[in-house]
Amino acid sequence: MPIFDAMLQVFVTMNGISSSPFVLILLAFAGAFLGAKIVEVIPYTRRIIERREAQAAERQ
Repeated sequence: MPIFDAMLQVFVTMNGISSSPFVLILLAFAGAFLGAKIVEVIPYTRRIIERREAQAAERQ
């Protein structure tokens, strides 16, 4: 069962890391950065979808 040993080791390591306040602050900043990037992308993808729907409506 070496895969379970590796999974347990990863779980224990992540549990130890996530209890550190510095790592939690880093994760918060990373989440905020990625969230800001996603917000920038959403209107762009929404416009693409609206264009495709308009083209499909024109064809019918």
